[in-house]
Amino acid sequence: MTTFTEIRYETTGHGGHVGVITIDRPEARNALTHTTYAELAEAVETTEARCLVITGADPAFCSGDDVKQIMVNAGKEVAAGLRTDPHLTPTAGSLLRTHVPVIAAVNGAAVGWGMELAIMADVRVASERARFGELFVKRGLNCDVAGLGRLAQLVGREAAAELLFTGRVIDAATAKELRLVSRVVPHDELLPTALALADEIAANPPLAVQRIKEGLARALDPDWDDLGRWVSASLAQLFLTEDHREGVASFLEKREPHYTGR
Repeated sequence: MTTFTEIRYETTGHGGHVGVITIDRPEARNALTHTTYAELAEAVETTEARCLVITGADPAFCSGDDVKQIMVNAGKEVAAGLRTDPHLTPTAGSLLRTHVPVIAAVNGAAVGWGMELAIMADVRVASERARFGELFVKRGLNCDVAGLGRLAQLVGREAAAELLFTGRVIDAATAKELRLVSRVVPHDELLPTALALADEIAANPPLAVQRIKEGLARALDPDWDDLGRWVSASLAQLFLTEDHREGVASFLEKREPHYTGR
């Protein structure tokens, strides 16, 4: 079995058919590094579970990209790579194409790619401490494919546009009101609630569940590869802007940003 360093993978539930993936960088609020992305993809692609639960080590679900490790070092090199070979990011592809139902147990902040991760799941259960925010615009960037291809399905086009254009962070009650999550529970009941739902799904005939998930994708999902290429090409341009550099610098320096449209 693979030994992971930035996530944990465990099995539980009905016949051991529920897999639990925990992002395990609590000191960084479960921010994602290149290693975390790769381990998430591998865990999803290699699981033999009938249902997956994804959560984070408290206090956060996932605070998005590790700004110091990913965005500060992005610059011209990453932009050039995205421009040369625009494609759907591998971790997004793994999550969006898996035949296994995925439940996000959102225990705290799910912002940036953390919110993308949550909305790539089939079902979201939120702790009362959960927070959601598509923060990409605050870094001078566009969101990944899930914010474009899934968010409007969940909350409607107008609410999705408001969340994406403003980068506003909303609490769990607002997320429930917008139908971004299926339910909000007390924090100590979050994982038991998510696991009970996963166990109920895992107890059903797995081939039928897989076909139902495939049918939902056929009926509702866009062409993820095409959208992924557009996202990459757009990021290739935005990574080179002054506004992106200002968004990152102001975050690290804990000050208000000043955007110029350049």
